[in-house]
Amino acid sequence: MNTVCVVGASLAGLLTARALRGQGYTGRLVLVGEEPHRPYDRPPLSKDFLKGAIGEADLALEGDGEELDAEWRLGVAATALDPVARRVILSDGTSVKADGIVIATGASARELPGARSLAGVHTLRTLDDARALRGDLERAGRVVVIGGGFIGAEVAATARDLGLEVTLVESGSAPLAGVLGAAMAETIATLHERRGVRLVRGAYVTELTGDGRVDGVRLADGTHLPADVVVVGIGATPNIAWLEGSGLELGDGVVCDEGGGTSVPGIVAVGDCAAWFDPAQGGHRRIEHWTGARQRAAVVAATLLSGGTARPEPARPAYFWSDQFDIKIQFIGHARDADSVTVEEGDPADHSFLAVYRQGERPVAVLGVNQVRLFTRWRRHLETAPVQAG
Repeated sequence: MNTVCVVGASLAGLLTARALRGQGYTGRLVLVGEEPHRPYDRPPLSKDFLKGAIGEADLALEGDGEELDAEWRLGVAATALDPVARRVILSDGTSVKADGIVIATGASARELPGARSLAGVHTLRTLDDARALRGDLERAGRVVVIGGGFIGAEVAATARDLGLEVTLVESGSAPLAGVLGAAMAETIATLHERRGVRLVRGAYVTELTGDGRVDGVRLADGTHLPADVVVVGIGATPNIAWLEGSGLELGDGVVCDEGGGTSVPGIVAVGDCAAWFDPAQGGHRRIEHWTGARQRAAVVAATLLSGGTARPEPARPAYFWSDQFDIKIQFIGHARDADSVTVEEGDPADHSFLAVYRQGERPVAVLGVNQVRLFTRWRRHLETAPVQAG
């Protein structure tokens, strides 16, 4: 293998490039990134960066003096893939021919219809998004956040910490209910309400109002929520449109085996755009969390360099963390696999507790809220437990 092209220069792409070098690949290495920025850390965008507590230099993922001996093609997007010729076609009219291709193009924030025509409406996925939102929040008084997932809940907490009037509109029963389950998500809802966030639950947005600039959000029941700034956090879609017609199997992401191999030999995928097969869950799933990219980079590098013969270790349970206000939320596993959940330590009323989700007698997920040390022990237990096929 003389040339490897990594399409996507964010966390997953950078870590895979590092893993390739670490596993002995010495050939030509090309990293293609649609954004003009060097790789940066995204989790702080909705928290410390948005608050102004850290600057752009603090987001850098590359170490001082790090040298991958790579060619960087930044500010240019991949527009098509010719798998037979092993060629990635780029938006500037050039192309990269490679023996091996890593697809790490990530995902894009979902938008509401008509949102682009109004100033003051934001999504938060990129550094440029965060710059724009931070500038608007400095002049805002009232913020409406649509969506109670990770981005929505974190932005709501950050905006409230900045002293703004915040309303969080959630279509479900509580923020993060889809991940934590209704009972434990209620503890997060209580946290937000105690800190002054207004929660509007079971609500659906029908319209963003305003003339040139947003001035509010209209709900299905007719309620109008005034706003100087609106943040839309309703999930993300994998960046795979450029692969249509390439012959790769696509679904909710690039469909991969449990090692990141695609339906075309010599092409692998990793990160938010990749739907890997998970034996424990019995299907293909995308993992959009930071640790997912971190854990899978070495695996996908080995798959590519071995021609698909390397056998990966069993996948670890999905893990994520979220910082909201002064609370650290950590979770591992899948709440949907559980038929019971019990608080084992602390008190949810104090926002310091640990809860264990079980299927019968078997722990399948753990939630820690300001319980880092105890959670770490439970996380180790779940990660070393035998994998049970779904």
